[in-house]
Amino acid sequence: MSTPAHRVVPGASYFVTTKCWEGRSLFQVTEDAEILLSTLFHYRNSEAYLLHEFVIMPDHMDLLLTPNSETSLEKAVQLIKGGSSHRIHKERGNKMEIWQVGFHDWTMRDLDDWKAKANYIHMNPVKARLCEHAEEWPYSSANRKFCLDPMSEKYQNLASGAKAQDCGSLTQGLKPLPPKELEKAAEKPSFAVRTPNVGLKGPTTVAPTRVSTKQGLNPLPPKERPA
Repeated sequence: MSTPAHRVVPGASYFVTTKCWEGRSLFQVTEDAEILLSTLFHYRNSEAYLLHEFVIMPDHMDLLLTPNSETSLEKAVQLIKGGSSHRIHKERGNKMEIWQVGFHDWTMRDLDDWKAKANYIHMNPVKARLCEHAEEWPYSSANRKFCLDPMSEKYQNLASGAKAQDCGSLTQGLKPLPPKELEKAAEKPSFAVRTPNVGLKGPTTVAPTRVSTKQGLNPLPPKERPA
């Protein structure tokens, strides 16, 4: 059976969601969540894509990103999933499957669409009762310790009700890149202009930063859950 292809719109931004293998809560382990976070910003720093919003949940990840002109959406997701899997296996001695094959995506249409997807990402941990307020979740763009790419100008100027772009279906068959391919992709920047202050706020650094957290990815106790 052939692999269904994603429709690619030049310069478009995408909402992407991808799940852990068999729906397991693999990123409930803090160390694994931090590796994914570090990988996400590593390829953002390498300019494979612009990263606008994100959330790492125990069993899946949601992103709002814009691939660069030389990186397809499939390649951008492959870098993140393959890179994080490789590091988890290497650093944690874990040989189990990390990601479900494929991902779902939605091509952003206009300003209202952007705001709705960003709000969905921010509120995901709150709805899952992992925290009381969106900014408390340590693995989310709602947390103020991250510096992210701003909304693309094309969406700031698009009025609501603009013609919708294609909503991509699930793409099957994506496999993690071999370690050598991941290293080559990271060493090849493609954006003409580099955006400063990438990743965590504070002194700019090219090396990926590991975020130390103590909260983990566990639901709040009943007494701490919002009414």
